[in-house]
Amino acid sequence: MQSKAVILPRRLAEGKYIGVVALSDPVCGLLQEEQLRRGVGVIEALGFGVKVGRYVESQNPYERALDFNTFLTESDISAIIAAKGGDSAHHTLSFIDWDSVSEYPKILLGFSDITVFLNAIYQKTGLITFHGGDVCFGFGKTTNQYDKQEFINRLSMGKGGIIQPNGKRDTVRGGNAKGKLLGGNLRCLLKLAGTEFFPDFTDAILFLESYIITPYDCKKYLKELRALSVFEKIKGAIVGFVYSMEVKNHLDEQMEDILNDLTAEYGFPILKMRDFGHRIQQTIIPLGVTAKLDATTKTVELTDSFLV
Repeated sequence: MQSKAVILPRRLAEGKYIGVVALSDPVCGLLQEEQLRRGVGVIEALGFGVKVGRYVESQNPYERALDFNTFLTESDISAIIAAKGGDSAHHTLSFIDWDSVSEYPKILLGFSDITVFLNAIYQKTGLITFHGGDVCFGFGKTTNQYDKQEFINRLSMGKGGIIQPNGKRDTVRGGNAKGKLLGGNLRCLLKLAGTEFFPDFTDAILFLESYIITPYDCKKYLKELRALSVFEKIKGAIVGFVYSMEVKNHLDEQMEDILNDLTAEYGFPILKMRDFGHRIQQTIIPLGVTAKLDATTKTVELTDSFLV
């Protein structure tokens, strides 16, 4: 159970840099290298300096973690953003300098497989982390004005309040709830099951998304969360954009439908929103921060400070 006090990172600072690291898979191939360059350019156009880690293309998870550990201690680095996701964040996690995470609290932003880091860091240290677009597949591929404004509002201005919608929202199960936001990519979150890093979901609002997933696997993963007593503990749930199910198999049962069926006995509110996920413009969700969810009016409000 999380027993440490919540730690707030400092907001993006003028005159300092944003560090880019590969916490999951390395940047690989000409296309990803180009997306990395494009993403760095977008961030620089917003007025921030960028330093790319020395080992973002390394196949060695120790070296990729070394970039993260180094940027934590460098005084001119104001925030750290994941270059991309992948499927190996749990390997890189083994080499994190946990003392430095607590001693030098900085913004960490990413999504997809970076879900592993966002939840593990919050659970172990109490540091607020941020779910949102990365450099290659966020800023380097799908970014529009919504992404850019959410980036500035959340990480530079520390703006909370109502999360602005980017797409259609649907009430799956009405009602309202209040709790700390925890979650991310469904499959990647489950990599932490059975470890010291698995989040304490007591009184939480669970938010979930996925990229390539079938209804069969979605049901299997959600049943795993149920077996872990997650649904007994949470106050509400938010389902983001699920690319494969909504685009490739839009006539099939969707994640929110499966979640609704599997949790009928618990009765917590469920909201479907398309403001975070893969291949879509993204808001930035501070993980570990208290929010108010009203699935009936289709709103999510950040009620606590998350930066200093």
